[in-house]
Amino acid sequence: MSIFKKIMTAIRGGATEIGEGIVDANATRIFEQEIRDAETHLTKAKRDLTAVMAQQMAANREVDRIKRDVSEHEGYAGQALEQGNETLALQVAEKIAGLENELATQQQALDSFSSNADRLKELVKKSERQVAEYKRQLSMVKTTESVQKATSAITDNFASSNSKLLNAKDSLERIKAKQQKFDDQMKAAETLEAEDSDVSLEAQLKAAGIGKQDNSANSVLDRIKAQKK
Repeated sequence: MSIFKKIMTAIRGGATEIGEGIVDANATRIFEQEIRDAETHLTKAKRDLTAVMAQQMAANREVDRIKRDVSEHEGYAGQALEQGNETLALQVAEKIAGLENELATQQQALDSFSSNADRLKELVKKSERQVAEYKRQLSMVKTTESVQKATSAITDNFASSNSKLLNAKDSLERIKAKQQKFDDQMKAAETLEAEDSDVSLEAQLKAAGIGKQDNSANSVLDRIKAQKK
């Protein structure tokens, strides 16, 4: 029996870990949904507040009406007394007493509506500020989450493709070496072309008797003959 309890405890513990893992994995989504739920409740609270304020206004009108009736009947009672009709004045006074009792009841209702309306207004304002703050926090959380995912992806890609980067480096060096070889060949060809141009020019000058001329047996003999004359 003891072993069975331990197994059940282990299962409950595993289920708790799984549940916490699911919550952690979806924490941002849950937080966002909770904000939406709060906004829904806040909208309903505003409607309820509107109803309370409407009842407050109705109670206020009723209080004002009763006060006018009381004031009016007090005038009637005074006129009856002036006429010496105390019986009629007493009847009016009874009416006034009833109105005053009604006024007290309506005033109590008005005070209750006013108090509740003020309290609900403050709660709505506080809730609106809190929801706005949660929205700002949600935006920051999402941004941070995106940056962390990007950083993680970059790190993972670099770690997994490290050998690929080394291969890419080798390929780049081979490309550069090939391009350098091509440049060297082009420079060598240009140098040879320039040298060939110099030889051709020298030959043309020599044929025209311009510049340094090669010594030959005939030229030497001619020079000696000229010296003996």
